Amino acid sequence: MYPVTLAGQAVKLREFRSDDVADAFAIDGDDRVTRWLSFDSRDRAATAAMVDGAITRAKLVPRTEYYLAVTDADADDRMIGFARLGFSGVRAAKLGYAIHADHWGHGYATDAARTLIDFGFGQLGRHRITAAIGPENAASIAVVKRLGMQYEGHLRDHVHTGGTWRDSLLYSILATEWTADSGPGETP
Repeated sequence: MYPVTLAGQAVKLREFRSDDVADAFAIDGDDRVTRWLSFDSRDRAATAAMVDGAITRAKLVPRTEYYLAVTDADADDRMIGFARLGFSGVRAAKLGYAIHADHWGHGYATDAARTLIDFGFGQLGRHRITAAIGPENAASIAVVKRLGMQYEGHLRDHVHTGGTWRDSLLYSILATEWTADSGPGETP
């Protein structure tokens, strides 16, 4: 399915465009943001390659990921973050997201993640969605808990960033635990 535009309450998710490079670099070139991600800060050329790769992969058939730009629904169409559902396993997906540091604390990550989870369970028919988060990333842990994701375990030396290995905490939610209208549903 291409192109995709998803409307959340506070954000809009849309396909990457070639003119997103400067805004993307402001996010993934910023150590304040990437310290929480699974990759080190990128230079502008690497960011341009990331944007080009996302644009190319979006047109694959079958599509293997939905890597989307996050914009403020009440502002212009400029990218303030990104969110991704990458397919893994049988009807499973991995969730990831990042928001520009200047936009932290406004609920954008929660809304972007909620919107992608709705899309993943609804239109994409996923059964299970996971998120792997660094143990020190309290803000992201709060996001997934707010969305009803359950803690599953501790992954040792899961990510290599900043020249060292980092553990991750694994969270998940199943389609049966989620309602599209209100976010997390009652666990059966």
